[in-house]
Amino acid sequence: MIERRAFDGLGGADHGWLKARHHFSFANYYDPKRMGWGPIRVWNDDEIAPNSGFPPHPHADMEIITYVRDGAITHQDSLGNKGRTEAGDVQVMSAGSGIRHAEYNLETDTTRIFQIWIEPSRTGGAPAWGAKPFPKGERSGRFIPLASGRGDEEALPIRTDARVLGATLKAGETTTYAMEGRYGYLVPATGKVEVNGVSLAARDGAAIAEEARLTITALEDSELVLVDAA
Repeated sequence: MIERRAFDGLGGADHGWLKARHHFSFANYYDPKRMGWGPIRVWNDDEIAPNSGFPPHPHADMEIITYVRDGAITHQDSLGNKGRTEAGDVQVMSAGSGIRHAEYNLETDTTRIFQIWIEPSRTGGAPAWGAKPFPKGERSGRFIPLASGRGDEEALPIRTDARVLGATLKAGETTTYAMEGRYGYLVPATGKVEVNGVSLAARDGAAIAEEARLTITALEDSELVLVDAA
């Protein structure tokens, strides 16, 4: 089963400095049919204006993955961590027993991110943060793990039975991924693709369940983000 969720039909909000679209219920957007997908609780498509951002605020018991599509995001938290994550790269915050953090766009241009929240396998534990570059050339024509709780050594660690994966495909290229019947959620950051016969445009979502394998063909040059979760 693959359900296309068109970008134009997503919930959202325009705060001036932040233009957000929500694949699942979030903040003032509520849809009882879209409370999450398996353990995937949030997928926000955020555009953050220059010299603005999210001021310090708390989280607990959530794995929060930020995929930077354009620009850069600068992170600060109550553990003393600071870091700047650029387009194509990823940061992970395991909120654990509790952490306060801020995320700012200190650039001169708009920053665009996917912010993904996945419920942890266990609550509590010491909070943690990390970031890592992922050159797009290394994921050309195939999915590679960007964040993982399934033992993928090159990925950033997360505390849940899930993977966040990235791929880039040129028009006409096809790649596959074994889902093994798990929950999946796929969004093209750019481009247009066909997934098991379902067409997706840039920033559309595909809610995936009970599929053994995904076959993805790029109809245009495309950059893809996929979550595979139990």
